[in-house]
Formats: sequence, structure tokens, C-alpha cells
Amino acid sequence: MSIKIMFSPRFPKPIFDVAIEMTPPGFELVPVDANGPQFLDVARDAEYFMGFGRNPLSTDFYTAAKKMKLVQLISAGYNTLDLEAARKAGVPIANNGGANSVAVAEHAVMLILATLKKLAWQHKNCVEGKWRIGDFAETRLYELEGKTVGIVGLGNIGKKVARRLHGFDVKIVYYDIIRLPEHEEDALGVRFVLLDELLKMSDVVTLHVPLSAQTKDMISDRQLELMKPTAILVNTCRGPVVDEMALHKALITKRIVGAGLDVMVDEPPSKDNPLLNVENITITPHTAGPTWENWPKAFRNAFDNILRVHAGRKPMWVIPELRHLVA
Repeated sequence: MSIKIMFSPRFPKPIFDVAIEMTPPGFELVPVDANGPQFLDVARDAEYFMGFGRNPLSTDFYTAAKKMKLVQLISAGYNTLDLEAARKAGVPIANNGGANSVAVAEHAVMLILATLKKLAWQHKNCVEGKWRIGDFAETRLYELEGKTVGIVGLGNIGKKVARRLHGFDVKIVYYDIIRLPEHEEDALGVRFVLLDELLKMSDVVTLHVPLSAQTKDMISDRQLELMKPTAILVNTCRGPVVDEMALHKALITKRIVGAGLDVMVDEPPSKDNPLLNVENITITPHTAGPTWENWPKAFRNAFDNILRVHAGRKPMWVIPELRHLVA
């Protein structure tokens, strides 16, 4: 009998076909809607979960899924999941092991350039028949070359952002609670600074931290006040890391020159979210990660981890809050 991996949510057939083709022999991938009536029924016979955290996987899930050995995400974030329920059930949760790091790093660089060049605003004007609005002093466009870029969070994605930015001849500083040894900083071409120092000196601040109690509203009024009036803020990690009301105030008062967001506090945002009506912002709908090339990377890491557990080895990429379960 094949070992069942419940796969949720349901994906479009072309993407699911990629996962099916990569499924190891002896395993069966069973698709199920994240909040459908069959979810718990499928969980009863499954030994592994693979997918996104659209369902919080609370106590009712683990009560049903008594055979569950690993919750394997194909995303980096896990803030929607019930970690306490997983801890009580003794089931580790692993993220995608950086499978989407190239996609998100490229997206971050894109948002940096798009914000400096006011791309969204210029496109809107063009399609509305408005050509070259304002003058070049009032509507200032900026180059990236020679700027100081501050990377907040130097994990898989932050490091890839740094490597890609060096082609633009920028100076890179970073802040992270885990500081790199000096020889690794030299190899990557970055220098550690304190967070307040980074905010004061950077022309571009790009965020790459997980969402936690410590990082919620990490960028709020005080931090935005420290930034240069010509600086921009880019967020491709998690929406609640930035206080949106504080950001809105900073943008409309020109405390900073612009922002680029791939994530927001509420997704999708409400129609009356004031950030949607600000000219000096570029927003994408949390689409940094799911590039076409990302899917086989994410599935490969997921199946590799499942095979590790099946062979009696420890899984990789277990989230920090649950690492004691595999220690």
C-alpha cells in the first residue's frame, strides 16, 4: 500500500502535474481543498502534509491525523499555522528550505528599481494618456548606482539580494540577529551595522525577516523618522513587519520618497486601505515567490524532506519554534 501525502490546497493541473511527476515511488499524492469537507477525512490516512498553510492545521487536524509525521510547507512563511497544536501533537513543521529565494530576491531587486524609477506611476499616466507629467525636478527619478542598500535579515533571500545588487555598484550594509563571521561578510561584500544605523545611512531599505512577535511592526513611526527623506522602503517578507498607517503617513508627508510592497497586513487589502491611493508606492499581490521555475524547486525540497523522515532521518528546515521536536 502506498504512503499517503495529503496535498493542499488544490493547485491548477499544470502545476499539480509537475508534483505528480516528481512524486517518489511508493508514495501517493492526494489533493484536497484546504477548507473542504474531505480535509480531515484525507488527514486520517495521511502520514505527511505537503502544501501551503491556507488551513491553520489546528487541534482538529492533528486529532484526525494520528499518523502524521511531518508538515512540509512549500512556502517560506508559516505565520498562519497553529504552532501550539503542532507542538502538542509532536509533529514538526518544515518550510520550503529556500526554494523560492531566487524568485523573491529578483522580485525585491525589481521593486527597488521600480520604486526608484516610479514605474507604476509612470505606467498609470501613460495608459491614461498623460505623457511626462510634471517636470524633472518635481518628479525625480533615481539611479541605484552608488547608493547604500540596507538589508534587514540576511538569510537565504537576503544573501541572494546582496549578490544581485553588487552588479549595480552599490554599498551594502545589513542587520540580522545572527551576525556573519567577518570572512563571510568579506566574501559577500556586506558589513554589519545596528538597525538604527542602517535606517539612518541607507538609501534603500529592503526587508527579509520572518514574521514573529519581535518583528511585527518592526518598521513604524520611529524607524521611518530615522530614514533619509530620499530613501525608499521595500518589503517582500511579511506585511505586518511594517506598520501600514505609519508608512502611509511617511509617504504622504514625504518623510521618505517611496515604497515597494509585495506583502500587506491584510491580503487582499480592503478597498479603503489608504496605501492604495498613494502615488509614490508600487504594490504587487504577494507574487514574489510563485514563479514557474519555483515549483519544481519547492516540490524537490518537500519530497527530499519527506524521504528523509521516511528513512528515519531528521528533517531539514524545521521552523525554529519546533526544532526541539527533532533535536
